[in-house]
Amino acid sequence: MGISEFVLSILAPILELIGPFMPGTTFPAYFEMELFQRALIAAIIVTIIGGFLGGFLIMRNLALMGDGLAHVSFGGIAVGVALSSTAPLWYGLVFCIIASILIHEMQARELLTGDAAIGIFLTGTLALGLVVLRLWGGGITTDIEGFLYGNINLIDSDKLDLIVIVAIFALSSLYLLHGGLLATTLDPVAARLQGIPVRFIGLWFSVMTAAVVVAMVNVVGVLLVTSLLVTPAATGQLIGRSFKGCILWTQFFGLSSVLLGIYYSAELGTGGGATIALVSALMFPIVLTGRTVYTRFIRSPILNID
Repeated sequence: MGISEFVLSILAPILELIGPFMPGTTFPAYFEMELFQRALIAAIIVTIIGGFLGGFLIMRNLALMGDGLAHVSFGGIAVGVALSSTAPLWYGLVFCIIASILIHEMQARELLTGDAAIGIFLTGTLALGLVVLRLWGGGITTDIEGFLYGNINLIDSDKLDLIVIVAIFALSSLYLLHGGLLATTLDPVAARLQGIPVRFIGLWFSVMTAAVVVAMVNVVGVLLVTSLLVTPAATGQLIGRSFKGCILWTQFFGLSSVLLGIYYSAELGTGGGATIALVSALMFPIVLTGRTVYTRFIRSPILNID
């Protein structure tokens, strides 16, 4: 039994108990049928790990890192497809890890700024992927579109294995390095003076981000990774009053985006990745408007009462 099948055997009975209470005509299938249960579990897992990682990315001014690495993964996926690999995502993972290490080293050695390095790798590997597909991969096929825009209904046991492995790696790394990662994020100079291995933590964080990005490609696609990695974290920071509060709100908005996105895509027949990204994007202006109205018209008058 693979690790994905083990996870499914634990969570499937729980989903089946919830299924009859779910709204809609198609959406309950994600709680009752194994194919769709696998898709729902994968979406929830990547959203949880993305929620933890997204807050650190924003605080470290690396919001574009996820989007850049997602495009890098496409180059690796294209090479895997051209080589007739049955698991091209592993090629994308290798490309992402190499790119994340190089970007981190260029930034650490002050050869390039982080944004410049990300931009170079983003455009270069995306172009490589497109050229490789045109020459040897058969062009932009339906399978390639699934990697670009995401199709959670095509997540099989092998892809779920990758997602679960990445989740275990990322969550265990965050648990072990949480204190050092937070210290290097808030004040890297002070952290270095305290003997914290700033460079190692930064490098490990880059590799961890690369792995999580590749896992997310399964759900929302290369072009929409930011919708789960950055947007919920940005929305959570609008109302979170502490780092812990921001993380909790990020999880809330991320999971809400996934569940609502899957619901509407199932009922309306729209693409799962695109609908999840749209719901996530719409939450940001709604929360921002609500916070602005509360701050200016509700909280301020109350504070001004003598």
